Amino acid sequence: MNYTGAQTISHEETPEQRMWKAVLATTVDEWLSGPLRRSREAEEYLFNNQNDFRQVCHSAGLDPDQFRSRLQCLRKTGARRPCANGAHN
Repeated sequence: MNYTGAQTISHEETPEQRMWKAVLATTVDEWLSGPLRRSREAEEYLFNNQNDFRQVCHSAGLDPDQFRSRLQCLRKTGARRPCANGAHN
């Protein structure tokens, strides 16, 4: 998840963490470039879901608040340029 700038919680990545990161990466891809319906569903999940999103981020070894902050920066800039480290909406 380098394109979002989200930092991992632990340095050793497990197969389970890689799988959940892939789930999040697919969701971000659908949000940014998927068909309209999938894009809206992905956006709803990424920005409005509280429980499942947090659990998936934790399972991926990511800090959910930091990851969502990076996503909000992408949404704000229209994914046209990378966000600076530590940027918040």
